[in-house]
Amino acid sequence: MITAKTIKNKTRTFLSYTCIAAVSLVGMHGNSNAEVPVRQPVDYVNPYMGNISHLLVPTYPTVHLPNSFLRVYPERHDYTGDRLHGLPLIVTSHRGSSAFNLSPFQGENKDIQPVVSYSYDQEVIKPYAYSVYLDEQQVGVDFALSHQSALYELAFHKKNNPVSIIINSRNGKLRWDGKALSGYQSLANHTKVYIYLETAEAPAQAVVLRDNALVDGNEAEGRNAAMVLQFADGVRQLGLRYGISFIDEAQARENLRREIKDYNLAALKETGRKVWNDALGKIQVTGGSLDDQTVFYTSLYRTFERPVNISEDGRYFSAFDGKVHHDEGIPFFTDDWIWDAYRAHHPLNVLIDTEKEEHILHSFVTMAEQMEHFWLPTFPEITGDSRRMNSNHGVATLLDAYVKGVRGFDLEKAYQAAKGAITEKTLAPWSGAPAGELDRFYKENGYIPALREGEEETIPEVNGFERRQPVAVTLGTSYDTWCLAQLAKALGKDDEYEYFLQQSFNYRNLFHPETHFFHPKDAKGEFIEPFDYVFSGGQGARGYYGENNAWIYRWDVQHNIPDLIALMGGKETFIKNLDDMFNQPLGKSKQDFYAQLPDHTGNVGQFSMANEPSLHIPYLYNYAGQPWKTQKRIRTLLKQWFRNDLMGVPGDEDGGGMSAFVVFSKLGFYPVTPGTPSYSIGSPAFERAIIQLPNGKVFEVIANNVSETNKYIQSAKLNGQPLLTPWVSHEAVSQGGTLEFEMGDKANTSWGVEKPKG
Repeated sequence: MITAKTIKNKTRTFLSYTCIAAVSLVGMHGNSNAEVPVRQPVDYVNPYMGNISHLLVPTYPTVHLPNSFLRVYPERHDYTGDRLHGLPLIVTSHRGSSAFNLSPFQGENKDIQPVVSYSYDQEVIKPYAYSVYLDEQQVGVDFALSHQSALYELAFHKKNNPVSIIINSRNGKLRWDGKALSGYQSLANHTKVYIYLETAEAPAQAVVLRDNALVDGNEAEGRNAAMVLQFADGVRQLGLRYGISFIDEAQARENLRREIKDYNLAALKETGRKVWNDALGKIQVTGGSLDDQTVFYTSLYRTFERPVNISEDGRYFSAFDGKVHHDEGIPFFTDDWIWDAYRAHHPLNVLIDTEKEEHILHSFVTMAEQMEHFWLPTFPEITGDSRRMNSNHGVATLLDAYVKGVRGFDLEKAYQAAKGAITEKTLAPWSGAPAGELDRFYKENGYIPALREGEEETIPEVNGFERRQPVAVTLGTSYDTWCLAQLAKALGKDDEYEYFLQQSFNYRNLFHPETHFFHPKDAKGEFIEPFDYVFSGGQGARGYYGENNAWIYRWDVQHNIPDLIALMGGKETFIKNLDDMFNQPLGKSKQDFYAQLPDHTGNVGQFSMANEPSLHIPYLYNYAGQPWKTQKRIRTLLKQWFRNDLMGVPGDEDGGGMSAFVVFSKLGFYPVTPGTPSYSIGSPAFERAIIQLPNGKVFEVIANNVSETNKYIQSAKLNGQPLLTPWVSHEAVSQGGTLEFEMGDKANTSWGVEKPKG
């Protein structure tokens, strides 16, 4: 057993290894006198990784502290965009635009605009800092931030040009009181974000920019409300600091006062750097290439972008009821797209930051209490629950945490909120309407009925674009009710346990015994024919599935994989069907395929590495007696699709869900079924990984002889005892210890085939 005392030794080992590597690099370059700085975890992060999308939304090079609500990134059309649209002050949601813009300006008053478009160069982005040179304006920009406040240093290099800064609110109000600028921007659902901004040098005057002209005044309001602070001749260096709040302007000022007491940018950067190293240092890896470590720590960095803690001095504004609440000592988290995050992101929190996950789940239950209906949220954002996607997978986050020992939330309330979301709210995707005709049919028949091509939709709660997604919803709800059943059992609700457990088998109602696909049925119980498992269902296959086609949803029975194997006729057929998916061609040209299925990218055959319902699929070989194929496939997918370059993320990374897959997979194990306290083993990528657990213990993964070619497990030991199955329990991991692998370049087809006991 490894104890807390060992952590220091392991950390020394990690740092010693890095120092040795640094010294080795010096030797390689033949300069023994040069000092190579020791890399720390944050130094491996490349925020640009994935900034060019293969098709849809790219990653964003976000500057923020872990799970903090003040986030910024450069505003441009995309990574290759030639112009910066002002400088950001806060991005209020993942993928959103900045609520306020800052535009430093040197030139004639007639050329001032609400937001200046800049030519730029020399951009450097770190998780905690940003710098850029605005070359035509000749302005140097340096930036660092805290949790709810930030600091800019601006250097103006044009001689004999008056200096101004323009602050813009896209839709709100700004006011100058002679000492500071304050105001707000209106977001959706009666939510506002407030700002309080000060400058190190007092401006000579403050004016309003209205209709592209400067006018006297100290207040601007409406669309593109803009105030201009103009400075005296000779001002060439300018510090600017500000606080942000979702409560009010006074709280924004307090956030600034609490976090940034001067204009010391270097100190703020150093603090941010330490915060990031503490967060990323929860997992320490050695071995592998520089690119391997960069991909790993960049992926880990992305798992801290969401959800965000919006508590401010013990209070928070909730868009779920439009009120300011006291948090009672428990930080309030929101901005969490659970449909993506339940699969690996939340399980990663459970593993390395249990207290944070407790706070997140407590927040989910609190949201349900604050909303009109006591329903667990599905896509809680800064502006409330947007009810996106299909199914209600928040219940999986509750169960997964509970079975792994997390107790910092009210289980009874959580259960009731989850049950309400599944049984009282409509199952129709992208809808927050109460249950209706579609849901009554599901309750009576055990599946969502599909419409035939051209058949008109008549059910009002169904989103016109998203459509019914009947197979996706039936499969997702089967899993959700399995989770609900386990929670009922934990609470001693035996009748409800039996009821929901029976419903968890509803996926069987759409299984086609001849094709082995989940196949839509009409209201009469007849399979829709003719049918194409690649292209039927229209845009995004939404008429029957959701974003992905039938080849992906063929495996969407996370909670009962042995039954899925039996439905397909046994392990041999199951393996063949898996192999077929990776070999099946697109069926049309790439242009036609992606025009219809733009989310279904990152293809290997019909497998999509770019969309979250695929994440568990490569691990399914473990369940059918061929874990070596999981080892091969995981390593291949990581190498093909997750790379240290601008296109190094295959698809729509929604703020941590896909990145958590990379973190787990490079460590060598993955939570295939959230809600079950075990991990499925893949192929470790590093010689050594040390996971610092919240209880003070550490879990170590050692992979002897591992390399890019040596990806196959020859044998394994858990705490010195032979491990013969391709699973490790959460209990074993959470209690600390060592999982040790012997790796080789050829598959050991006999390892991991033994059935687990019990």
